[in-house]
Amino acid sequence: MTADRIDLDAHQLADLRVIVDGRVSTNESVLDQHGHDESAFPPSRPSAVVMVNSTEEVSRVLAYCNTEQIPVVPFGAGTSLEGHVVPIFGGVSLDLTNMNRILEIRPDDLLVRVQAGVTRMALNEKLSTYGIFFSVDPGADATLGGMAATGAAGTTTVRYGSMRENVMALTAVLADGTVIRTGRETRKLSAGYDLTRLLVGSEGTLAVITELSLRLFGIPEKMGAAVVRFPTLHDGVAAASAVVRSGVPIARCEFLDALSIRNINAHDHLSLSESPTLFFEFHGSPESVMEDGRVVQEILSEFHGTEFEWANDEGARRKLWQARHNSHFAAAAAHPGKKGVSTDMAVPPSKLAAAVAMVDATLSKQPFPYTILGHVADGNFHSQLMADISKPEELVAIRKLVHEMTLKIIEMGGTCTGEHGIGAGKIDLLVAETGGEAVQVMRGIKASMDPNGILNPGKIFRN
Repeated sequence: MTADRIDLDAHQLADLRVIVDGRVSTNESVLDQHGHDESAFPPSRPSAVVMVNSTEEVSRVLAYCNTEQIPVVPFGAGTSLEGHVVPIFGGVSLDLTNMNRILEIRPDDLLVRVQAGVTRMALNEKLSTYGIFFSVDPGADATLGGMAATGAAGTTTVRYGSMRENVMALTAVLADGTVIRTGRETRKLSAGYDLTRLLVGSEGTLAVITELSLRLFGIPEKMGAAVVRFPTLHDGVAAASAVVRSGVPIARCEFLDALSIRNINAHDHLSLSESPTLFFEFHGSPESVMEDGRVVQEILSEFHGTEFEWANDEGARRKLWQARHNSHFAAAAAHPGKKGVSTDMAVPPSKLAAAVAMVDATLSKQPFPYTILGHVADGNFHSQLMADISKPEELVAIRKLVHEMTLKIIEMGGTCTGEHGIGAGKIDLLVAETGGEAVQVMRGIKASMDPNGILNPGKIFRN
């Protein structure tokens, strides 16, 4: 496929309408909705939005688009942060949100099978009646297909793992319409290449995921949250690393700098002390939760942690974590007219304090408002820089700055992305991180599964 924009002609639109029983839109507002995500990448409209209801329809649409060499970009909730769903070269935005059925719940096996358009909140609402839950929590109410495609993680990864650990099996459609089923619903598997984990994190460039079998967990008897303040950024991050080394089975450990706290206070009507802060959550029996909290409090005191506060009431606990999840939007609300550019760095735990210090020192010399926060228990943290969207040169300057910082993270043994993915913005960083030879292997896999390059072109690799 060429690197030029592809616009569908009347004949192609008519053919697609036949394939999906008329569910094709060229309405301007619908095209606009499918032309952007939550990133700061410039929007780009698709030529058409095609709504699909089944794996069979996805197969027929892809087979047709492959023959016609029409780009296809899968679309779920549009919550990604690296331009994943932006149809850079036009073509079809393949909307899977109608595929929102929970197909099978198996409490005894701690498994659920869903269509790709099911959102995580809707799934957990249904699962709660069985006393079980799906653990991966990126904050946004994303679709599970999108979460698998981007390799999502989030606040609970330190205890329960990311999408890579919790997707047991997949149904996916290749570029030519071939339907494949990968993995098994077993806890152990050693049969052939691990195609499931190849597709998880492939960002819609190898196949379109249509169904998922997911690992579940029992809802803990008790969940308790705690908040701790620190005098400096370094103290808080170092304390988090020490807690992880202690072996206490924390369920969540999130760090927010003072400006992040100020933003969520204003956005969510809280009154937290505006200091570098750690949020914790503990899961288990009432006794184990209190004991884990006591041990953690002792560790934190060695790093000048103070004002240890419990949020044992369920309403208070939920409000606290919802505020954490709203940090992206809270920063935007604090800077009207600006757009957030979010970084996504991860390092080995022993390098975390130095990595955060490097980022903070670098950003403090720049003119852009910024915050630092993240899932520090697993070495993953984010900085969010605010750019004036009316000044394109600011976005250029921020992207250059982020690129330079991320190269330093890679030199420290870290990665350019712990959970957001490569998308359109980290293509060069992928080469810096893995090396040109490894990227060529990835390109070879892409060429074997999508020889015409129709699946989400311009993401992960340059066309």
